[in-house]
Amino acid sequence: MAKKLYIQTYGCQMNVYDSARIADVMAEAGYDVVDAADQADLIILNTCHIREKAAEKVYSELGRLRRLRRPGAASGPLLAVAGCVAQAEGGEMISRAPFLDVVVGPQAYHRLPELVAQAEGATGKAVDTAFPAKSKFDALPDPHVDGRRGAFLTVQEGCDRFCTFCVVPYTRGAEYSRPVVQVLREAQRYAGVGVVEITLLGQNVNAYHGPGPDGAEWRLGRLIRAVAAIDGIARVRYTTSYPADHDDDLIAAHGEVTELMPYLHLPVQSGSDRILKAMNRRQTAASYLRLVERLRAVRPDLALSSDFIVGFPGETEADFAATLRLVEEVGFAQAYSFKYSPRPGTPAADAAQLPEAVKTERLAVLQCLLDRQQRAFNDACVGRVLPVLIDGDGRKPGQRVGRSPYLQAVHLPAPASLLGKITDVRIVSAGGNSLAGVLAEQGTVATAAEVPG
Repeated sequence: MAKKLYIQTYGCQMNVYDSARIADVMAEAGYDVVDAADQADLIILNTCHIREKAAEKVYSELGRLRRLRRPGAASGPLLAVAGCVAQAEGGEMISRAPFLDVVVGPQAYHRLPELVAQAEGATGKAVDTAFPAKSKFDALPDPHVDGRRGAFLTVQEGCDRFCTFCVVPYTRGAEYSRPVVQVLREAQRYAGVGVVEITLLGQNVNAYHGPGPDGAEWRLGRLIRAVAAIDGIARVRYTTSYPADHDDDLIAAHGEVTELMPYLHLPVQSGSDRILKAMNRRQTAASYLRLVERLRAVRPDLALSSDFIVGFPGETEADFAATLRLVEEVGFAQAYSFKYSPRPGTPAADAAQLPEAVKTERLAVLQCLLDRQQRAFNDACVGRVLPVLIDGDGRKPGQRVGRSPYLQAVHLPAPASLLGKITDVRIVSAGGNSLAGVLAEQGTVATAAEVPG
């Protein structure tokens, strides 16, 4: 009888992709995925180290999961931690949580069956946080596809930029780009089972420079063109990008590849050149604005999202005001903003920190501005007909939920036969975080789905 696996995923889309591939690896070892931890023989926490106190939250969750073991017995589900917290903490995790069985970094999860066998055997605990010379992608089985119409596909990992606030270079390692043939084979597999939208993933995805079948080095723009040319693939996205690595061909692709969606996550972090330099970001506010201008010149309907850090060490009121000016000038459809919090081992962690009250006040001001921009962008969609990928059921009978080209959730009444299809939808109302619509052929009728907010 198959054993049961439960995976709890934290953080970014790359962790979502990694969790799916972990499930593929463990399926070959005889494990079926279940939806509840208390049903599992093996529990894996696939962790993220970006957020504040990430490690402490993992230890807290491990303490809760420990109670699933039978009182007075060592038996019960094996507990494993994967991902970036595992990479950062290493064997120290087992010292702090002796009941933990397996620790595996994001470059070694293809070895999980061996590590689990080791943990079950006489040798007990298993730790692997190595950066192997051979890519894990060469050892992974073909991905299992479960009927989804959208799929993540990691094409690049790691980062060589060393922003002073970021742990990614230490937890994910140096930049690595998968070979083009490998990427296209995986994309074709997805297309063959009905996936219509593929999001290309990387910590710095537009630094992609994979070896191509023609012997040349391919950059991301060329890869996007090849993925978009696969039969059945109607939508392509990519994330997360680093502004300084946008080359001319990638910019041109936004105007030439109709399958490339008009929505781009383009993190800027700050509008102050002084703070950008302190962050070791290889851009200025002016260079970022020039890039936005070039992108919008080739794709006028392009919408942007971004990341912002407020309260970075040394940030003054003038620096913060520069960020607000940049936000006003660009106009974002969506954005993620956070108070700076130190990450152990990063250069900025050792700098003098701003008072928490200052960070809190600045974040509130910035988020108010960003929320207004997001609401204005959503309101501007009302009355438009947008192609929506309907990919799920809503909370009400007959209601479906899909995604617009701009990644907005769209709620509408529609038959189940439209699930998995891209359908023209007339937007009839907007909320702060989603849209409501009706099938375009029905016009603006009173059966529009309610916007939840």
